Amino acid sequence: MFYRKYVFGEFEEGQSGEIRTVEERQCGEEIHVRSDDLYRPDKGYGFVIEKNRREQERLRLPELNSAFDTVYWYQNEELSHVEEDGGGCFLDSDKAVAALEEAAGAKFQGEHRRIPLSFKLDVPRQGNYRVTVKIRTQESMEDVLIFTGRRRLGYRGTVRASVGPAEDFVYMMTVNVCDIIPRGLTEAYTDKSLDITVLAEKPRLSEIVVEESDCPTLFIAGDSTVTDQSADYPYAPGTSYSGWGQMISGYLNGKTAVSNHAHSGLTTASFREEGHYGIVEKYIRPGDYLFIQFAHNDQKLEALKAEEGYKSNLLRYISECRDRGVYPVLVTPIARNTWKGNDGSYNDLLEEYAQTCIRVGEQENVPVLDLHRRSMDFIVKTGLEGSKAYFFPGDYTHSNDYGAYFMAGLVAEEAAAVLGARKEPEYRFLAEQVTDGFGAWHPAERILPLEKPAIYVNVSSPEETEALSDVDKLSEPADRASALDMVIKTARFFPTNVYNDMFSDVVGHEWYAGTVECAYQNGMIDPGLVEDGKFFPLRPVTLEEFLVFAVNGYKSRRKLPDMNGDTDNSIYVYDEKCRTFTKPYVRAACALRLIAADGSERPDRVITRGEAVAICRKLGI
Repeated sequence: MFYRKYVFGEFEEGQSGEIRTVEERQCGEEIHVRSDDLYRPDKGYGFVIEKNRREQERLRLPELNSAFDTVYWYQNEELSHVEEDGGGCFLDSDKAVAALEEAAGAKFQGEHRRIPLSFKLDVPRQGNYRVTVKIRTQESMEDVLIFTGRRRLGYRGTVRASVGPAEDFVYMMTVNVCDIIPRGLTEAYTDKSLDITVLAEKPRLSEIVVEESDCPTLFIAGDSTVTDQSADYPYAPGTSYSGWGQMISGYLNGKTAVSNHAHSGLTTASFREEGHYGIVEKYIRPGDYLFIQFAHNDQKLEALKAEEGYKSNLLRYISECRDRGVYPVLVTPIARNTWKGNDGSYNDLLEEYAQTCIRVGEQENVPVLDLHRRSMDFIVKTGLEGSKAYFFPGDYTHSNDYGAYFMAGLVAEEAAAVLGARKEPEYRFLAEQVTDGFGAWHPAERILPLEKPAIYVNVSSPEETEALSDVDKLSEPADRASALDMVIKTARFFPTNVYNDMFSDVVGHEWYAGTVECAYQNGMIDPGLVEDGKFFPLRPVTLEEFLVFAVNGYKSRRKLPDMNGDTDNSIYVYDEKCRTFTKPYVRAACALRLIAADGSERPDRVITRGEAVAICRKLGI
């Protein structure tokens, strides 16, 4: 059985008992880690900071790392300055954030933000590991967060000052290491590494002990509301996307590990078709559990109606679990913060799927955790405005860290009650592992996305660094989704990786879903472009439609020219050629000199990618 101890910081002779020399420590079961030890695959352990993340491709994939990365405009900065003393390795998060604020000329608005201390180590094989973290500190650490693996919650609370070794903070967690298909990729990546991340004013690590464990595993299948979401730093919980699946580990006592294979945009069908279920099948063992929550994306596809494809797929998963000796658990879909505009009542968009899930559970004698009802009751009681604190800003489907932790608590309560009432000892065993978590985690009063400081105005996002066009595709017709993508990059909008289901023909796992979401949130999509709730993202874009996107993008960054002073009526030259709703945009485009002022253009014609790029360059934003 694998066992390894990592001791951090300055090391005095005799400090660790029997093993004396550095050479002996590095070659045996105990490894001494200094502040300048950065992770490399050939080394097998070390800190992950901005430098080695830039140098190693695998460290830039959230699913193969701690799932923390700098917000894009700090991508070339060195934010993590690891130091050491006799008590371990640490970094001064508050000092680093203060330096960023000083350089920006203003304090960050909203929540207090922090820099994570992340350590990565290799293990011999996939499976479950018991991880014991020790922290020795002379100053109490408040609001401490410890995440493991792909940003799964391990601990939240206070670390008290330790006068002597007997008073060191010691906490044990059970962590699953498993292969994964990273977001946007199609092949499974082998993963035999484990990440531990600490967040605090001065996050610190004194010792980590890793031991192989033969405990059961709770596998999770689901969509973006369940998945292990990554987070930017300087970190704040209110502006970090999070799925309840990455927080449920905070409500288990360490005798069961969590292996979360949920992904954004997945359905009961695509979870299987895209290979995620294949990984579960490879590693799941008799006696393990599979929690299943889908519906948010199923409801957008004709073939996955609640009582048809959705139900059929649930039945198949249940049957296959039982054939393997695995214990299935159905979870009804988490509710959205959606309300009706006409009377202000709650708008339940997932009731049909929740009811189907419940009926399947009754039919197959499978336990059902009714997260839909529990989460909806909470949202209705809290109200539209109050519930916003539990969702990512501007989002009504996807929770932030506060919301995911709260929703995971509802899942845990349901599991304790429902599984505890079952006759199968395996279900009752899991119910007995449920704890109260780490107490209430109340959202901050002000939750505001981090704004890019003016000094970084010329720093492009990863999406922006891609050329606005591919030379070989300049002559091809541009579609609506690509057109939106061009304007979004030109206007430097904050990128969005999730989708909120506002159009029935835009499915969350498609490449353009985040683009449409970003455009929608930034007011780029005029209602005139929507027909029967559909946006038609791959429809070729006409000149007048592209001008709608371009002008909306422009006015979000700069003030439109005053068109009341147009004495020669030149801005109206296209009025007879445009659809009514596009006229204000085309007039503004004339004033901005985005199109010919002599009326020679045909607003209704499809434009090429090259023409769209040329208009973006004229925007000057």
